[in-house]
Amino acid sequence: MAEKTRIGVVGLGSMGAAMAGRLLDQGWPVVVWNRSPAAEEPLLARGAVRAATPGEAAATGIVLSMVADDAALKSVTTGDAGILSGLPQGGVHVSMSTVSPAIAADLAAAHQAAGVAYLGSPVFGRPPVAGSGQLRIAVSGPAAAKDKVRPVLETLGQPHDFGEATEAANVVKLGGNFMIAAAIEAMAETFTLLEKHGVSARQAHELYSSSIFAAPVYKLYGDAIVDRAFSPPGFRMPLGLKDVGLAMAAGEKAGVPLPFAAVLRERFIGSIARGRGDLDWSAIALDAAEAAGLKVE
Repeated sequence: MAEKTRIGVVGLGSMGAAMAGRLLDQGWPVVVWNRSPAAEEPLLARGAVRAATPGEAAATGIVLSMVADDAALKSVTTGDAGILSGLPQGGVHVSMSTVSPAIAADLAAAHQAAGVAYLGSPVFGRPPVAGSGQLRIAVSGPAAAKDKVRPVLETLGQPHDFGEATEAANVVKLGGNFMIAAAIEAMAETFTLLEKHGVSARQAHELYSSSIFAAPVYKLYGDAIVDRAFSPPGFRMPLGLKDVGLAMAAGEKAGVPLPFAAVLRERFIGSIARGRGDLDWSAIALDAAEAAGLKVE
């Protein structure tokens, strides 16, 4: 693309806004829509154009959606004013949300019937990573559509191609989030064990995260756990519960037992019931500490 085409962005939560901002910073004309118009204002001040509906945002021909869950994705995609109503022939809907493989397959079929394309393109990374163009993006769907949007995706980060079955990228994303949640739980239990034995969890975390577990997930979430830095949340507790539930549903459909997912599900439910739903999902560590009789407040 010698000349950067206009891109629609639907859904301006922390991630969607960061992605739209990145596109603007890199010279892409951007059209935005959000259910709550106030979220559009900072981007309008930076040069974005407001769309009246998701369908109007999709009229650009390439539209990115970043919404909370299956229901929100269906809401912004279908109906008289949805993305499908405005996406022109040959257009591409790049769905970057963490949603179920089932809805990805259903929406892919609906897009194909309408003469347009749907790509499953969920992302790994938090808003600062999105804003700096360093997301890792799992992508699956029609090859021609992937070629068409590749310059856009490469502006946002590094795409990883998982073939033409649209739901494949969503399975990859759910698996990744399941592993992150499992790592959080393992650290929560380990650090609690150390503290009960009078050993510095912080000191042990420095050892682990610089040697046998030298990876961003262990460093980031280990820091949050030992510092009890759970607010503001990077990824809220109910979203963690949602993603574990989606992984369990995908496992059930494919005949794959996920016994540890059930442990995580109970941990998230308990944490939310204790009033921690507005904290980062790593705050499940507080439940592990409480169960061992440690004071957490």
